[in-house]
Amino acid sequence: MADQTTSTILVEAPPAAVMAVIADFPAYPSWAKGIVRADVLASQPGQRADRVHFEVDVPPIRDEYTLAYTWVDDTAVTWTLAEGKMLKALDGAYELRAVDGGTEVVYRLSAELAIPLIGMLKRKGEKILIDTALKGLKKRVESL
Repeated sequence: MADQTTSTILVEAPPAAVMAVIADFPAYPSWAKGIVRADVLASQPGQRADRVHFEVDVPPIRDEYTLAYTWVDDTAVTWTLAEGKMLKALDGAYELRAVDGGTEVVYRLSAELAIPLIGMLKRKGEKILIDTALKGLKKRVESL
């Protein structure tokens, strides 16, 4: 991932619990701000999702896109854009590391819209998305 934005948060739960919430795509609309719908399109039997279609509504942006996922046990997941309308690229990762008191979650994101944005605005938008996602993830995991 080139030119990415990164943020970290501590979640008071083990990595397996954090990854279980990350992998539960149909539940995203209940905790991930802006996600209206998340449908698993493909997965191997007994495995986590390979492809997921999302509908998002974060005014003024309403979009649909499909991401392809690669999982590494309960330690990491990466994704890349498989299909999008307003997005030309969307690469990201959650990296989980057990620490005293829970799990350190690192979120990396690199996005490119079909409409070019000034680099500073793009990074600010990515930072807002990441921080919102991490706070929602933390709240969801710790409430279970």
